[in-house]
Amino acid sequence: MSNASIIAMHPNGNANVRAALSGFVQAGLLKEFHTAIACFDGSLLDKISIGPLSEIKRRHFDSSLKPYTHTHSFNELMRLVSLKAGWKSWYKHEIGRFSVDAVYRSMDKMLANKILSGLNADAVYAYEDGAEFSFMAAKKVGMKSLYDLPIGYWKMARNLLQKEIELRPEWGMTITGFNDSLAKLERKDHELELADEIYVASSFTAHTLSAYPAPLKSIKVVPYGFPTPRKKSNVISDKNIPLKVLYVGGLSQRKGIANLFEAASQLGKSIELTVVGGKGNVDCPALDKALLSCRWMPSLPHHEILNLMNQQDVLVFQSLFEGFGLVITEAMSQGTPVITTDRTAGPDIIQNNHDGWIIEAGSTFALVESLERIIQDRNLLAEVSHNAFNKALSRTWSDYGNDLALEIKNYLHSNQVMV
Repeated sequence: MSNASIIAMHPNGNANVRAALSGFVQAGLLKEFHTAIACFDGSLLDKISIGPLSEIKRRHFDSSLKPYTHTHSFNELMRLVSLKAGWKSWYKHEIGRFSVDAVYRSMDKMLANKILSGLNADAVYAYEDGAEFSFMAAKKVGMKSLYDLPIGYWKMARNLLQKEIELRPEWGMTITGFNDSLAKLERKDHELELADEIYVASSFTAHTLSAYPAPLKSIKVVPYGFPTPRKKSNVISDKNIPLKVLYVGGLSQRKGIANLFEAASQLGKSIELTVVGGKGNVDCPALDKALLSCRWMPSLPHHEILNLMNQQDVLVFQSLFEGFGLVITEAMSQGTPVITTDRTAGPDIIQNNHDGWIIEAGSTFALVESLERIIQDRNLLAEVSHNAFNKALSRTWSDYGNDLALEIKNYLHSNQVMV
């Protein structure tokens, strides 16, 4: 019999999606990939991706994917136009005609219609918020439903973050996950119910699924890979020079940003804090005030973020709820060690006090304690920086894609699909 085949769908295609697709191609699994916008070297989109259209560069895929890729661009292009033009009603959360949710739902319905019209494979591989209709269609025609959950389960998130809102109400408006409607949350649950196999990138994400109210099918943990490593330019040994501390990510208390500012206030001039991240559409006076005390950049191109990481002493990623935390592996790939929490992928990839630090989520005290230790012992910082770089050498994005493809092959084989 012929090799098993899968149809994959994701509207955007970020780093983990691209790595997964490359693994599927190399394993001979991929039949089709459906996305909104795809840019390939030398294509027309590639040539015009400058100035106002530079956003398209973020949708760049390896040329090996071109024969498999089908684009459905209209809704996503209109979303980008409405963002640039400031037409908020067009991209308003969930209800906007060209909101992120609308883009995901339209592509999900499109793929479902194609499956019901005869598009055939052994399985559909789809992501959270964009899988419900595709999975229902797959069930009707006997295809397997493979589900990628990039962030933890929403009920666990609400259980944990509600306590944080009560503790710091002045930061509560930055935790936007509570804005999801009941209908959207029910769709998330329905996707999980329909999934034959669930793939997550961290043990923490797998743990959050314990809050799902019914038994789930098999859950597989396949950690993401590291970007191409680059040795650190310099580690300053003089403890009298302020420690260069970096944060990269959304400015939300879901990511523990208030704890970082509290720690910075306590440590004063012994650190220099740089923050890279956007405020979104949130009006939070506490955040506005805190940003005045640091070097803040709302956004940077990805290559510039990596360059900045290489120049910093330590990255702090004190997230209270994170499916993985790509900035962790990105910083380590630049030789910059990371302080992160037990609610990220940190425990899966960091050996505490060896190539990074794992602290309790939500604890400003633990963060201050870790930073003070580094401030006083720059030899420790140099050693951990070296070890972080070596850890980044141990697992590439290709390893992630290959491991994920192998898990899928094994699953399909165990379900009587010859591969």
